[in-house]
Amino acid sequence: MNANEGRVVIGGSSGFMGRRLQEKYRAEGREVTTISRSGADLSWSDHSGIDQAIDGAALIIGLAGKSVNCRYTPENRDEIFSSRLQTTAALSHAIQAAAAPPALWVNSSTATIYRHAEDRPMTESSGEIGTGFSVEVARAWEKALFADDLPHTRRVALRSTIVLGHGGVLGPLKNLARIGLGGAQHDGWWPVSRARKAAGTAHLPGAKHGRQRFSWVHIDDVTRIIDFLEQHPELDGAVNAAAPNPVDNTTFMATVRRVLGVRFGPPMPRWMLELGAIGIRTETELILKSRWVLPEKLVAAGFEFEYPTLEGAVRESFAD
Repeated sequence: MNANEGRVVIGGSSGFMGRRLQEKYRAEGREVTTISRSGADLSWSDHSGIDQAIDGAALIIGLAGKSVNCRYTPENRDEIFSSRLQTTAALSHAIQAAAAPPALWVNSSTATIYRHAEDRPMTESSGEIGTGFSVEVARAWEKALFADDLPHTRRVALRSTIVLGHGGVLGPLKNLARIGLGGAQHDGWWPVSRARKAAGTAHLPGAKHGRQRFSWVHIDDVTRIIDFLEQHPELDGAVNAAAPNPVDNTTFMATVRRVLGVRFGPPMPRWMLELGAIGIRTETELILKSRWVLPEKLVAAGFEFEYPTLEGAVRESFAD
């Protein structure tokens, strides 16, 4: 069997990436089996069904996990961990039991595993792992991926940056920009409770004046990266899914406004961002942490991005 052939099993198929991958593989004529809590071929409680789907499959893609776009309450923190670790363990155990295990397992991870970086970019070889709740989630997720002895299955932890595309994170920003709230997001002082410090969910002031780095990748390039991984058996371990030209937050928001034809957007101070985050039940870390990530492994292996620069990716994401 050649690379990019054979059955694909997608665990966590109902999200933004899962829907796009289903569409892609089915259009290419590949057999696709989906696993999700609902609306899929199999549920996560169907262990025998998962075992049968994985035995003889060519590619496993693990995407399952509660969205981190929520308030980091104790209940949500527990679910963020458990939804990732239990589903990853289910895939790992099924691969271990398979008579014909898949050649490749690509599992989601996150570039948030790296520290807040304003001084230099983080790569797979020189990146420094950070601290705090989000980093511990990423570390545990990758540990679960590599926990079992799977000698016949190559494993890749895909450390994804912010994924752009139709239906992704740009939707809310598009609406904000159109009503004049599309300015840079400025960090600053904000009171932090002892409980948040203890839980590792406190965002301490970092980059000033919207200079936090914004690393991103277009969803079509993520699907092409997975194809590339199938074709390049020398690639394993952590792989950064990041476009080669990250920007800062000020440039990112200016690009969004320019593409939309919005001339002005005042900067958004930390206090306003915090109140807004409470209102929509999310966390400011998602926009204030400086993520400066480069795709060292992919570039060295010869991968070419369809969307290497931000404006092209934003324009495609906003196209009708």
